[in-house]
Amino acid sequence: MSRAVPWILASGSPRRRELLARLNPDFRVVSPDVEEWEPDQADPIHQVEENALRKGRAVAASHPQALVIAADTTVALGRRLFAKPVDRPDAVRMLQALSGRRHEVVTGMALLLGGREHCFHDTSEVDFRELSAAEIDQYLERVHVFDKAGAYAIQEHGDLIINEFSGSFENIMGLPVQRLRQELVQLEWIDPVPLIDAGS
Repeated sequence: MSRAVPWILASGSPRRRELLARLNPDFRVVSPDVEEWEPDQADPIHQVEENALRKGRAVAASHPQALVIAADTTVALGRRLFAKPVDRPDAVRMLQALSGRRHEVVTGMALLLGGREHCFHDTSEVDFRELSAAEIDQYLERVHVFDKAGAYAIQEHGDLIINEFSGSFENIMGLPVQRLRQELVQLEWIDPVPLIDAGS
């Protein structure tokens, strides 16, 4: 199957739009109107795959001939999950909990096309520095975190809070584009294509 099939990204995230454009710059964005499942404690893989599927199904119902790509990302400290903070005190609480600890960032992906569905997930690990109250305040002054799981973005002043990470950088941003390409090729839903260099 070629990329002539219309693509829809079921997400309003500007980071996901930027990342998906590296695989195919010709896609539409349709933000799904669904209630996400965001328990405080759960299996993070189950959570993100379930939410991605909910988003994807909501959009695919009106666009059955399109390739619908949906994603959901959570920050997991064991079985304790961190969604998007609701306010600044909530963001402070999240960063305090992550301070000095290593956690996982898990992104679930749902791919839907012509009544077929395929889910997968990708996991990265992030090691946080020990953060003082002043350092947390400094970070929150610089970065808008209320649309970001775990109250941080690795691509925005990540050096202030992160020691190191392992796994996909793009997955931590919210869309594991290399893995997405592999899955689509294996499904034979797209032809093998190179990623577009983000700097080009």
